[in-house]
Amino acid sequence: MSKYEYMKEALREAEIAAQLGEVPIGAVIVHNGEIVGRGHNLTETRKDPTAHAEMEAIRQAAETLGGWRLPDCEMYVTCEPCSMCAGALIWSRMTKVCIGTMDPKAGACGSVFNILQEEKLNHQVEIETGVMEEECSRILKEFFAELRKSRKNRRNEL
Repeated sequence: MSKYEYMKEALREAEIAAQLGEVPIGAVIVHNGEIVGRGHNLTETRKDPTAHAEMEAIRQAAETLGGWRLPDCEMYVTCEPCSMCAGALIWSRMTKVCIGTMDPKAGACGSVFNILQEEKLNHQVEIETGVMEEECSRILKEFFAELRKSRKNRRNEL
């Protein structure tokens, strides 16, 4: 599979999150050409601030591969990881992260911070950005536009 096919799988995960009313971010982890972990945001569903798509995918990949270290793995994620998820990527020894769209408000892979390539840390992660950027950006923009519309309608009903 190509990086675009992997990102399409991450977008499928984002769509699942959107159907659940979650912020539509999805992630997959690939090892030796095989998807070993999948995740989508579940923070609202689980009432858990750590239930981000990246964290869910990392947990599943660790279980699949039988250990918390994930060398030779690549993550494909629809939106730039936050600082929590970037830290987990460092700790898991992820080799590379391919990002769909950047997050200028909370991104920790080049936008606000670049934790993944901080030389003071014990591991650095290769970053590739802009993979299917338009599609990854669109699903987020549509979700938040609908959320704002819904909130406005509720206020008007009061």
